[in-house]
Amino acid sequence: MIRDPRDDAEPMALVRRYVTPGRRYLKLGGSLLHMPSPASGRFVRDLREDAGLITPSGIAKLLEGSWRERRTAAWLVAVSRRTEFREDLGRLLLAGEVCCVGVAYSVALASFGTARDADLLAAYLDRYLRRPDLGYDQTVVMGALQFIGLSLGGGQADRFREPGGLWQQWLQNAPPVRDASDPTLPQVSLVRGLCAFVDECAEAR
Repeated sequence: MIRDPRDDAEPMALVRRYVTPGRRYLKLGGSLLHMPSPASGRFVRDLREDAGLITPSGIAKLLEGSWRERRTAAWLVAVSRRTEFREDLGRLLLAGEVCCVGVAYSVALASFGTARDADLLAAYLDRYLRRPDLGYDQTVVMGALQFIGLSLGGGQADRFREPGGLWQQWLQNAPPVRDASDPTLPQVSLVRGLCAFVDECAEAR
């Protein structure tokens, strides 16, 4: 269930403290890879500080909010290495309740980088590659799964990418990518770059 933070004073305080300063929620994505100095240094410093300060209950409340709150919460989880939220992120990714958050969930899971994270990403693909009518986060999730596979050396994405498999079928039928070349290469690069940013923040902590 999506909660409107305006319905409760505590979630609104969390939004004002962690989500909206400097329009942080808009910057948590691919634009991080092109943020100039010294703005990038300040952003890293502030993000890592807040990742350490926010409480688990605060993160849980943000994960009940809109895409802005959820995106910010997923990044705070990633930077603070709070793997206890792994299953929550996987569940929210699979539910697909709100837009504009799939990259954040995928990057957080990819930054954890375990076989369980790969399983959660694969569960998403098992569901949504069968839905070419839903152009959700299939490409970035596939990129995140391939990124984990490169780290673990296990080829976690292979069963989707076999000839005639779900990935090929989706590429052929999904309107945004129909007849296009395989779009995962830039997505793997995106996930790699954003995970490197997560690592930079986490190491600085």
